[in-house]
Amino acid sequence: MTEEVTFVNLGVEECLQHALSRQGITTPFEVQREAIPEGMLGRDVCCRAPTGSGKTLAFGLPLVQNCKRAESRYPTALILTPTRELAEQICTVLAPLAHEVDREVLAIYGGTSYTRQKKALNRGTDIVVACPGRLLDLIEQGAMFLDDVAMVVLDEADRMADMGFMEPVQDILRGCSNERQTILFSATLDDDVAELVRDFQSDPAKIEVGPKEVSMGSMHHRFWMMHSSNKAGYAADAIKQCGRSIVFCRTRMGVDRVGDELSEEGVSVATLHGGLNQRQRDRAMQRFSNGSCMALIATDVAARGIDVEGVKTVIHYDPADNGKAYKHRSGRTARAGQEGIVISLVQKPQKRSVMRIQQTAGIRCDFTQPDLNELPDTGFNYNEFTDSSRNSEARSNRQSNGQRNGRRNERKGGQNGSKQFDGRRHGGKDDNSRNFGGRRGGGKQGGQHHQGGKNRGKQFNGSKNGGNRFSGGHKNGSSSQHDGRQSEDGSRDNNSGHYGKRNDSSRSNGGNYSNGSSNGHKNGGGRGKNGDKGQNFGDRRAKNHQNSRYGNKNGGSRGGNRDGGNRHGGSNSRHKQRTHQ
Repeated sequence: MTEEVTFVNLGVEECLQHALSRQGITTPFEVQREAIPEGMLGRDVCCRAPTGSGKTLAFGLPLVQNCKRAESRYPTALILTPTRELAEQICTVLAPLAHEVDREVLAIYGGTSYTRQKKALNRGTDIVVACPGRLLDLIEQGAMFLDDVAMVVLDEADRMADMGFMEPVQDILRGCSNERQTILFSATLDDDVAELVRDFQSDPAKIEVGPKEVSMGSMHHRFWMMHSSNKAGYAADAIKQCGRSIVFCRTRMGVDRVGDELSEEGVSVATLHGGLNQRQRDRAMQRFSNGSCMALIATDVAARGIDVEGVKTVIHYDPADNGKAYKHRSGRTARAGQEGIVISLVQKPQKRSVMRIQQTAGIRCDFTQPDLNELPDTGFNYNEFTDSSRNSEARSNRQSNGQRNGRRNERKGGQNGSKQFDGRRHGGKDDNSRNFGGRRGGGKQGGQHHQGGKNRGKQFNGSKNGGNRFSGGHKNGSSSQHDGRQSEDGSRDNNSGHYGKRNDSSRSNGGNYSNGSSNGHKNGGGRGKNGDKGQNFGDRRAKNHQNSRYGNKNGGSRGGNRDGGNRHGGSNSRHKQRTHQ
């Protein structure tokens, strides 16, 4: 009887073994048993292994254990992937392991903030998991350099070749250290991948795990002939009968349309395509992975690199482009020795091209009319799923809302002593706001009780810049005089305490003048640019110190003035004029 191989036998450090054990990983898979020892020795590795075989840890453990500490903007290890989703998955797997050895992992891909990525690189990120396009953008901007990269992993190399990334990948490899270790994982080792092995690896250890191609024998293939108008109904019935499914469409618009149609059929779905931002894509994958929805509707962007357990069925809503794409799509099911169901919805004009796909993929199946009874029993219970998914979705929403509300209250609620503030929109940051309620602008009666603003003005209104959008004389015309303390937007006017964004105007922070008014401007003051001189509209239109719509030196003005004031002057009437004493 042969002794069971463990991670100890493979040379994995004890702290990493403990991290794996906490995740329930105690026995290495075949690809890990073969690749980890070679990677630990620093050899180049060329490995053919299918997605879902455990290859992330096969290259990740040697990389994390041997990675040197990086300097600012000079990472020491690099992993290249074809898709955002795969980059995020790899980062999620490696981050807790890197934490054990005091290393930092960063995922870099398009659709996310440059600023966050640049800050992380400036801190000295050790391991970068990147898609080629965004990585080259950051290099061109001088945000990072590859000179110190001593370990490079090419994951899903054949997929990167299919997506046209070979030239960028080669440029990236040339920019790394000449003494680097290069590890390559791919489902196939032909064509462009073979060229990479020849030109960029030195005497690599060659490892082959599993069948050379995606095994079609473990899948039940069905090719159903139907009119396009019937596709949604049959697809929904198949999903309800078989369970968790991935539905592939050719276009982004098709994904959105099919998602809507299946939702109308009572199937909970998530959609995934390149037109979504990263938050939406992450949310879709999260919902599908945790079982909150029954089906993922996707373009081919999800055909490779997405590793979700328990996918029972793959539905080709639109035919694949060729036999290779058919295999890639279908490979999302029947993983780790399990069986799966693959259904192609075929319209009559598509039959000939689908026959060519069958021939290329090495399968031979008849085209039949839809028959749900011929599908294998997967043991899925639709009613139980709807109950559990509803509870899962509710828990997820509560958690998400709690986190979001917590962040909102932290941003906008008082932070340094606003004991009685309820965390609504305009919470003060200092003790001056502790006695004020959470109303947006100080309540209906106005008067002189103004909320504590962001800065230390005791009588400032609760709006962002300390003005009196609703407070000063909102309904009863009470005056609101500020004390002239400094606001966040700039210098002060010692006479009135009004602060403007543009040349000290009172656009943002001016208040009502002493005689009071009823209708304050948006932030309490006028709109003009000349707060000190009051001449943008004031003196030109109202030279006799009369309070009009355009105001003057002392009157409330829309055109900017010295002493602030409100939009309509000294009364409710826009045209009423009154001589100041």
